[in-house]
Amino acid sequence: MALTHAQKEKVTKEVKRHGTDTGSPEYQIAMFTEKIKRLTAHLKKNKQDFHSRRGLLKMVAKRKKLFAYLEKTDEKSAKGLKKTLGL
Repeated sequence: MALTHAQKEKVTKEVKRHGTDTGSPEYQIAMFTEKIKRLTAHLKKNKQDFHSRRGLLKMVAKRKKLFAYLEKTDEKSAKGLKKTLGL
Protein backbone atom coordinates (compact mmCIF):
# COMPACT_ATOMS: atom_id res chain seq x y z
CA MET A 1 0.00 0.00 0.00
CA ALA A 2 3.05 2.28 0.11
CA LEU A 3 3.61 4.78 -2.68
CA THR A 4 6.39 4.17 -5.18
CA HIS A 5 8.89 6.85 -6.09
CA ALA A 6 7.16 7.53 -9.41
CA GLN A 7 3.78 7.91 -7.70
CA LYS A 8 5.25 10.34 -5.17
CA GLU A 9 6.79 12.42 -7.96
CA LYS A 10 3.48 12.54 -9.81
CA VAL A 11 1.57 13.67 -6.72
CA THR A 12 4.04 16.27 -5.48
CA LYS A 13 5.39 17.65 -8.78
CA GLU A 14 3.20 20.77 -8.62
CA VAL A 15 3.63 21.59 -4.93
CA LYS A 16 7.37 21.19 -4.39
CA ARG A 17 9.26 24.33 -3.43
CA HIS A 18 12.49 23.04 -5.00
CA GLY A 19 13.84 19.83 -6.52
CA THR A 20 14.77 18.05 -3.30
CA ASP A 21 11.85 19.28 -1.20
CA THR A 22 10.44 16.65 1.17
CA GLY A 23 9.75 18.57 4.35
CA SER A 24 7.66 21.58 3.42
CA PRO A 25 4.06 21.64 4.63
CA GLU A 26 2.83 21.71 1.02
CA TYR A 27 4.71 18.51 0.21
CA GLN A 28 3.53 16.75 3.35
CA ILE A 29 -0.10 17.75 2.81
CA ALA A 30 0.04 16.46 -0.78
CA MET A 31 1.47 13.13 0.41
CA PHE A 32 -1.14 12.77 3.16
CA THR A 33 -3.91 13.57 0.67
CA GLU A 34 -2.78 10.80 -1.69
CA LYS A 35 -2.43 8.30 1.17
CA ILE A 36 -5.89 9.26 2.46
CA LYS A 37 -7.42 8.71 -0.99
CA ARG A 38 -5.86 5.26 -1.28
CA LEU A 39 -6.79 4.23 2.25
CA THR A 40 -10.37 5.44 1.77
CA ALA A 41 -10.69 3.22 -1.31
CA HIS A 42 -9.30 0.29 0.70
CA LEU A 43 -11.75 0.86 3.53
CA LYS A 44 -14.71 0.95 1.15
CA LYS A 45 -13.85 -2.63 0.17
CA ASN A 46 -12.83 -3.78 3.67
CA LYS A 47 -15.38 -2.34 6.07
CA GLN A 48 -14.17 -4.37 9.05
CA ASP A 49 -10.56 -3.12 8.91
CA PHE A 50 -10.67 -1.01 12.07
CA HIS A 51 -6.89 -0.78 12.48
CA SER A 52 -6.52 0.93 9.11
CA ARG A 53 -9.50 3.15 9.91
CA ARG A 54 -7.66 4.43 12.99
CA GLY A 55 -4.59 5.15 10.86
CA LEU A 56 -6.79 7.04 8.41
CA LEU A 57 -8.21 9.20 11.19
CA LYS A 58 -4.70 9.99 12.42
CA MET A 59 -3.62 11.00 8.90
CA VAL A 60 -6.65 13.26 8.48
CA ALA A 61 -5.92 14.94 11.81
CA LYS A 62 -2.26 15.42 10.91
CA ARG A 63 -3.17 16.93 7.53
CA LYS A 64 -5.62 19.27 9.23
CA LYS A 65 -2.93 20.46 11.65
CA LEU A 66 -0.48 21.03 8.79
CA PHE A 67 -3.12 23.03 6.90
CA ALA A 68 -3.78 25.17 9.98
CA TYR A 69 -0.06 25.86 10.28
CA LEU A 70 0.24 26.70 6.59
CA GLU A 71 -2.75 29.04 6.71
CA LYS A 72 -1.23 30.80 9.70
CA THR A 73 2.20 31.24 8.09
CA ASP A 74 1.42 31.57 4.36
CA GLU A 75 -2.25 32.08 3.55
CA LYS A 76 -1.67 32.55 -0.19
CA SER A 77 0.15 29.23 -0.48
CA ALA A 78 -2.58 27.46 1.51
CA LYS A 79 -5.32 28.71 -0.82
CA GLY A 80 -3.32 27.67 -3.88
CA LEU A 81 -2.70 24.23 -2.40
CA LYS A 82 -6.39 23.69 -1.67
CA LYS A 83 -7.18 24.51 -5.27
CA THR A 84 -4.38 22.30 -6.61
CA LEU A 85 -5.35 19.28 -4.49
CA GLY A 86 -9.09 19.80 -4.83
CA LEU A 87 -9.83 20.02 -1.11
